Amino acid sequence: MGTLSVIITAGGIGKRMNSSLPKQFIRIFDKPILMYTIEKFYHFDPKSQILVTIPEDWKSYWEELVIEQDFRIPHRVVTGGDERYHSIKNAIHYCYGDIIAVHDGVRPLVTDETIQKCIAKLRKSDAVVPVISVVESLRKRESKSGTVAVDRSEYLIVQTPQCFKRDVLEKAYALDYHSKITDDAGLVEEAGYSISTVEGNPENVKITTQADLKYAELFLR
Repeated sequence: MGTLSVIITAGGIGKRMNSSLPKQFIRIFDKPILMYTIEKFYHFDPKSQILVTIPEDWKSYWEELVIEQDFRIPHRVVTGGDERYHSIKNAIHYCYGDIIAVHDGVRPLVTDETIQKCIAKLRKSDAVVPVISVVESLRKRESKSGTVAVDRSEYLIVQTPQCFKRDVLEKAYALDYHSKITDDAGLVEEAGYSISTVEGNPENVKITTQADLKYAELFLR
């Protein structure tokens, strides 16, 4: 469909890991999680443009890791902002692809199939996100002390990469920031576009806890 730019966001912290090291730099088999994620997109399309948003305070640390690991996959480091919104907005400025995929740096288990499905559906859509069904029962907080059961079939779990035609994402990020923005698809929807979905892959977890880390190890051996 055209050239692909991939923005990989690497601005998280390791709070739920009980770690002072940002989670994207935590190692699995001596390799930082972020490197596995970059490799995934490079192997999917070696011609893609890869941009990685990293907080200013951690850019030199990343540079040291690249040297230590002899990591040679071409990528551009973009300074991350105070919020995800600001990081993505900074990165969009450098994108030249017809398609922009935005992906969490701590989702190294996305499959080629999921990426391909997102890109393919963009032929007839402005924005595409991978989703999986909710398998657990859900309850909604009604008050500080009460909850009520909800129909889980009405809900979907959103993953990344979230893929967009470049002009669509650019127009969305022309909107002003507000604290209720949770992801790129939500902002694109706010800009007046519809969001299409494809089935994601269940193992494409966002690594945020020690349990997630152990889970990822099973697939990255």
